[in-house]
Amino acid sequence: MEKLFEKKVNINAVNNMNRTALHFAVGANHLSAVDFLLNHKARVDIADKHGLTVIHLAAWTGSFEIMLMLVRAGADQRAKNQDGMNALHFAAQSNNVHIVEYLIQDLHLKDLNQPDEEGNTALHLAAMHGHSPAVQVLLTQWQEVNETNELNVSVLQTATRNGHTSLVNFLLSENIDLHQRMEPKESPLHLAVINNHVTVVNSLLSAQHDIDILNQRQQTPLHVAADLGNVELVETLLKAGCDLKVVDKQGKTALAVASRSNHSLVVDMLIKAERYYAWREEQPESIREPRAGFTLTFKQDHSLETRHIRTLLWNLAYRQLKTNEWQRLAHFWNFTDDQIRAIEEQWSGNESFREHGHRALLIWLHGVLMTQLDPAKHLYEELVRAGFPELAEKIRQFKSKTDSSSKKCTVS
Repeated sequence: MEKLFEKKVNINAVNNMNRTALHFAVGANHLSAVDFLLNHKARVDIADKHGLTVIHLAAWTGSFEIMLMLVRAGADQRAKNQDGMNALHFAAQSNNVHIVEYLIQDLHLKDLNQPDEEGNTALHLAAMHGHSPAVQVLLTQWQEVNETNELNVSVLQTATRNGHTSLVNFLLSENIDLHQRMEPKESPLHLAVINNHVTVVNSLLSAQHDIDILNQRQQTPLHVAADLGNVELVETLLKAGCDLKVVDKQGKTALAVASRSNHSLVVDMLIKAERYYAWREEQPESIREPRAGFTLTFKQDHSLETRHIRTLLWNLAYRQLKTNEWQRLAHFWNFTDDQIRAIEEQWSGNESFREHGHRALLIWLHGVLMTQLDPAKHLYEELVRAGFPELAEKIRQFKSKTDSSSKKCTVS
């Protein structure tokens, strides 16, 4: 650069983006190059085609030494680019905490706490990128943890939408308002569900976020998870004890929403949950918990322990039950009309009744396993009581046959 300077090259020459050599030196964190250019009167006020000045680049790239040099050289500390972003915006967005502290504590530039063209303050930009350190520094200066941007979106909403779990946990520790009403009326829990952030959902639930909070469509987070067919989130919300009876603006429960969207796995989970919580309400308080060894889950069962009884149920559904017989059994087992309709809505042809019956039997099994150690014996007794003695006998014979086959395999 010294040789170029000796040849009287214009040190402030710009390229087609209106960027000078100083722009590139600052952007690349070349301390010696910046020092040389500033000592040779390089201008610090030139903005490129996007309105970026060198002080923006220093805040963005995070070189504290270069920031000090530019301030001493007279760079405009309040300059904005075309998007209305100033140095504090860039420093917060890039989590350059030292520069954030310098701007607001040493230079006392509190007036930099302004929204950009999209309505975001430095705090919202830091939250958008999950930068907990920058958020913490900004909150020590402006203790407005519940502040919304010009789109009426809070910092917590921004963090949950983007799945920044550690930042969400920090904000929750700051006594943030979990149920702040705003537009759009998607609560932090709704946003975490919509964007499939399971860990954030767990954090919000641990912080006592209202699990049944409604959005503008009068939908709970469970409605949203059911509509998306998200098995993991449905499981999480069901285990947390959400209200299964809430209806949205269209008068639909989460079960009806899942059924309409053809999410059969979720439909079955919701029916299991409805039956489980109904069973709990019917029991005396002293025996409301399932038997010892039963692990509560509403997901599909693939365990080795239940493989034998599941084989029996598959045989019953696909080889024994006739059209409409599974509905008779379902009514006998106190399935509601809504639950039966929800199963039937996933129609795949004239043989759908076999699949529907199989699903109903597996849902029944979920409830039985909570209290019965021998579900196969219980199935035989239930079929007799329900008026299917011939089916019961076939099941007994099938069980005996499979039991003997299993013993032969063990002996061999």
